[in-house]
Amino acid sequence: MATDYDEVRSDVKETQDRSLEALKSASAPDARSVVTELEEADALDEGLTPGGEIVSEELIVQVVPQGADEFTCSSCFLVRHRSQLARESDGQSYCIECEG
Repeated sequence: MATDYDEVRSDVKETQDRSLEALKSASAPDARSVVTELEEADALDEGLTPGGEIVSEELIVQVVPQGADEFTCSSCFLVRHRSQLARESDGQSYCIECEG
């Protein structure tokens, strides 16, 4: 008697059918409840830093403009003192560390 090994076994077929029926009958979450949950999670995340510390005060940073004796490296984009200038070409300035 020849056996077809490519045919799906009957017990596997029944399990697949039951699993598919269970998925179809399962209640999917309501779209509004998902949005509400996401909004609540976002509200909890506000005021947290990446490390998880709560910051309730506004951070103020004083921005100092680039000085006449400074340049911005075109490779690392750091503001450096003119003493660290390695080369200038086509209006681009490069520091010693990037050229080294």
